[in-house]
Amino acid sequence: MGNRLFQEAREYVLNAEQIANGTLDGNKDDAITKAKNALVSAYANTTEAEKRQLRELQSTIDSIS
Repeated sequence: MGNRLFQEAREYVLNAEQIANGTLDGNKDDAITKAKNALVSAYANTTEAEKRQLRELQSTIDSIS
């Protein structure tokens, strides 16, 4: 999948998840906000398959918020 916004959303969610579980230093609230913004941006420009994956990533963010 070459969608840059989709890839960035995945990276931001992974980053937020790592900060939330303590494997990466950073501000959890800022990381979650960045991940949510990236998910919104990516959602408008994705295929149905990517949208399904984005919904899973949103669930991940919801669980650590």
